[in-house]
Amino acid sequence: MRVVVIAPHNDDEILGVGGTMARYAREGHEVVVCEVTAGDLHDEMVRQQKKEAIASHELIGAKTYFMDLPVVGLREMRTAELNAAFLKAMNELEPDVVFLPHKGDMHIDHRMVADSAMVALRPVSMPELCAIYAYETLSETEWNIPSVDHAFVPNVYCDITDVIQLKLKAMECHFSQLCKYPHPRSLEAIEALAKYRGSTICKKYAEAFMVIREQIVKE
Repeated sequence: MRVVVIAPHNDDEILGVGGTMARYAREGHEVVVCEVTAGDLHDEMVRQQKKEAIASHELIGAKTYFMDLPVVGLREMRTAELNAAFLKAMNELEPDVVFLPHKGDMHIDHRMVADSAMVALRPVSMPELCAIYAYETLSETEWNIPSVDHAFVPNVYCDITDVIQLKLKAMECHFSQLCKYPHPRSLEAIEALAKYRGSTICKKYAEAFMVIREQIVKE
């Protein structure tokens, strides 16, 4: 099975799906992170962030696919052009399961990625796709204006107790993005959220998701 995690920016995927990706990889599934945006590829910081992303993915057993679309510039793209880029990526990756950012996140890139990804993942285009889940991203999902439309209401959980340390080490690879506590993008905050989500299902650590679409497959 091929699991594709769509990340608007480098490190979103580790924050939201790092432990789950590690579990899928340990169980022998192919895991690919689809990194959507990047800045000027001639910029040293951008090149560094891409190196950090690859290192974090290799640590948890995932591959990396870069779309290299403009960071904080997706809204400047024509809708047809953006949707076509996602359709091309999904056709090349041929996912069985997809994780994408929550539609209610504060960052406009997250919202646009969710919209265009769903266009590419329509059943008419991906009839064999087994499931689509939305993940939460610290400092994005919880920081938007509180409303019914923005609410993240998890109904699927993954026990990451055995891989929580691997998730934290993968996040350490993103040292240019890592912050000190009490910033939400700190190791302490990441572990705290995993504990909270874990307590919801009586596990030590977990990641939480919202199911968007799921097929019940009979073996």
